[in-house]
Amino acid sequence: MRILLAGALAVITVSCGGSDPTLTRPPSMVAFDGNDATLYVDVADTPRDQQKGLMGVVKLPADEGMAFVFERPTNSTFWMKDTLIPLSVAFVDEKGRVIGVRDMQPCETDPCPTYGVHHPYVLAIEANLSWFDQAGVAIGDHAELSVSAYA
Repeated sequence: MRILLAGALAVITVSCGGSDPTLTRPPSMVAFDGNDATLYVDVADTPRDQQKGLMGVVKLPADEGMAFVFERPTNSTFWMKDTLIPLSVAFVDEKGRVIGVRDMQPCETDPCPTYGVHHPYVLAIEANLSWFDQAGVAIGDHAELSVSAYA
């Protein structure tokens, strides 16, 4: 019984962000149809998290990013103020379809360019620059966000 309990506590510790710096993969993921592309993401679903985004991140692992979840369709744009690495962002509509992908460069001075699409979206997914192209993700592909209970 002690072994099972110790194992369960280890899983809980790792899942809740234990101190091991090698165990940093975000618990949630976005899968894209038509290919095997999977991106592990941190979820930004509050205005505060969405405003911060990936600001200050020095390096983003190759298969990781951030998913911005909106309660209702929006036409908001993204900017790269104080973001240190180039990113790509995919916009996903209410039907779960990718409706646009934009490449974004870091910006240190105002005004910074903004990036968006001409149609409302409910999910925006940021990844390293060109990740979507390299993964074969295209406009019209279906994107599905799976949020972990530990996210």
